[in-house]
Amino acid sequence: MSMSETIYLKKSGEGLYEEKKSRFIAVTYPVKDPQEAQDIIDETRKKYWDARHNCYAYAIGPANEVTKCSDDGEPSGTAGRPILEVITGSGVHNCLVIVTRYFGGTLLGTGGLVRAYTKSASEAIKASLLVTLTEGARLTVRTDYNSFNLIKNIAADGSAAIKDIIYDAGVTMIIECAANVSDVLFDKITDATSDQAVIEVKDAGLIEIISQVSSV
Repeated sequence: MSMSETIYLKKSGEGLYEEKKSRFIAVTYPVKDPQEAQDIIDETRKKYWDARHNCYAYAIGPANEVTKCSDDGEPSGTAGRPILEVITGSGVHNCLVIVTRYFGGTLLGTGGLVRAYTKSASEAIKASLLVTLTEGARLTVRTDYNSFNLIKNIAADGSAAIKDIIYDAGVTMIIECAANVSDVLFDKITDATSDQAVIEVKDAGLIEIISQVSSV
């Protein structure tokens, strides 16, 4: 993935995992710098003051220029590092994941801890809203009302978003999409409307495209 096409965390998600009565509560947070991450970590420790561990990791910057992880008292390499590997493995940036553990009374062993922290962090990222920042194109589509729903469905089916709709004698739709799919979108709309839609394509610079929708 190029520097002009980068996945960012947009909205937090939560993942839960339980093993041998130990509960692991993972939450993702969008962060812009280490100080913002530390403030969230401090607040989490206050919120879950009665938990045994609040382990975390974060990766900040379009090339993960800043990373940090903490086992917070767990055996070395069993918590913070697995969380960080989930973040970097998912390709998401500007992301903090904190996993809070409530001890269930039974030791899980090194392998069990790595599995638990990996699983809970993965579930949290799956539940998050992720967006791809990419080079975009803006399509201005002028059509009649009969073709309106057809074009809406086409836009919803790809890497595109309808930014505005203007209703008058006909319908004018402003659609943004990744630049590398603009030709495909153009052709689909043209075919669906039997070449009746008037389409203008312009460069939109860097835009956000939803790449994963939160399930919470």
